[in-house]
Amino acid sequence: MARFNTRAAKPRPTSRVTSTGRVLRTYEGGRGRERDARSEVFLLAVSNFVTQQTFYESGADRDDRFARLVAELAVTDPEWTAGLLGWLRGEGNLRTASIVGAAEYVKARLDAGVTDGPTNRQVIDSVLQRPDEPGELLAYWTAMYGRNVPKPVKRGIADAVRRLYGGKSLLKYDTASKGYRFGDVLNLVHAAPDPDKPWQGELFQYALDRRHNPDTALPPESNRTLVAHRELMALPVEERRAVVTSEGGAERLAAAGMTWEALAGWLQGPMDKAAWEAVIPSMGSMALVRNLRNFDEAGVSDEVAAQVAARISDPAEVVRSRQFPFRYLAAYQHAPSLRWAYPLEQALGHSLANVPALPGRTLVLVDRSGSMFWSRLSDRSQLNRADAAAIFGTALALRAADADLVQFGTDSDEVAFRRGESVLKVLERFGDLGGTDTTEAVRRHYRKHDRVLIVTDEQYAPSRHGDPTEQVPADVPVYTWNLAGYRAGHGPSGKGNRHTFGGLSDAAFRMVPLLESARDADWPWAA
Repeated sequence: MARFNTRAAKPRPTSRVTSTGRVLRTYEGGRGRERDARSEVFLLAVSNFVTQQTFYESGADRDDRFARLVAELAVTDPEWTAGLLGWLRGEGNLRTASIVGAAEYVKARLDAGVTDGPTNRQVIDSVLQRPDEPGELLAYWTAMYGRNVPKPVKRGIADAVRRLYGGKSLLKYDTASKGYRFGDVLNLVHAAPDPDKPWQGELFQYALDRRHNPDTALPPESNRTLVAHRELMALPVEERRAVVTSEGGAERLAAAGMTWEALAGWLQGPMDKAAWEAVIPSMGSMALVRNLRNFDEAGVSDEVAAQVAARISDPAEVVRSRQFPFRYLAAYQHAPSLRWAYPLEQALGHSLANVPALPGRTLVLVDRSGSMFWSRLSDRSQLNRADAAAIFGTALALRAADADLVQFGTDSDEVAFRRGESVLKVLERFGDLGGTDTTEAVRRHYRKHDRVLIVTDEQYAPSRHGDPTEQVPADVPVYTWNLAGYRAGHGPSGKGNRHTFGGLSDAAFRMVPLLESARDADWPWAA
């Protein structure tokens, strides 16, 4: 008799964000569920911009909770925690949380005297991916724990410095506004040049000279970018604007590594049409998207605007820039000219490439309560969690075979949309709906859908009917996409068709088709 090669019912898949079974209260008083330490720190990490205050939790409280959880897991589960930190800085594209996490990881392990798992040096190196980040990590460490920097931290930073420091990065990031200049970092960590990069010794010496003897520091002749930059800086102020208006001016600025931020100071005058048109060819995609309004105010020509539009909407550029989708919404809201609307719509679509086309009938619920509006995504963004929720909820609904899109707060209502319609146009139909009656929203709008997806901060108000997930039959999957990382979840997760994901990118939605094909969804860095 066959024992194994038989047809049977598919097992219910599991996901990694897991409830412990302990009941907590949400900040609104609803009956919430505690998550285990790994799940809590993951959801907090992917939604925490560090020092950022949220509606229910101060920035300091969130940072303390994050540091405490990382420190605990660094000792008890170092392999998993190191994987989380590396993923955060890599695919997760979250700089500050990964840098803070790596410092706390090393501090906890040094204090506990443990050495198993990935080395402290490796973890530090893994989270430093941009040339200004070695200085960022040093600044955090010395502010928290003093200037006696342990060897693993120094060695990890030195490894990163050899990877990251170059002529262009020195011009862009080694500025007087930084507490730790490139030369300071080199002094503190004793970074030796990479033997496979013979030019690096001269570059390191120049970084030291320009920090300690700026008036006499001379760039190495072997570095054409630094030499060209020095030549530009030596021009009298009255001759500089002629550079940007002359034929070949754009190429000269690019060869000298002149950024748009530095150009304004170098000219000692306004960033007018000629200045922008000269520097636009050497600007990165992120800088272009953030300056669309400035281009319009300066009167950049339609020809140059068309080149900008082509670049910001190019699929490869979008992938390479690794911008979060809400950046395109911010640009759309703040750029006055309609000439950017379609390129930004295209770019937003490319940034949402991983949102799946779900079969069957799908109910998408988007939290538009007051707490979602109050908390901005970061100190540098005017957008909030309500905006992010609407972007992903709309993208899911537009791509699904048959979807109902609902916004909810104290009350709830359907958001109309047409197949193939612009995401940005649908977003204009969302409003501010006050409180957080998630349970009633599910009860009112669930009509035998094949799945329910809720994009929320999970802080629902109490209901005599129970938690939001209880309003859906046990055999129907409920996916919660958590945008805030608070401690209490609005329902169980991890098994039994109840799953929670988190973050501000679309990567989490890859897990939905996996779970529905009866494959377990692992942590993103292990999947």
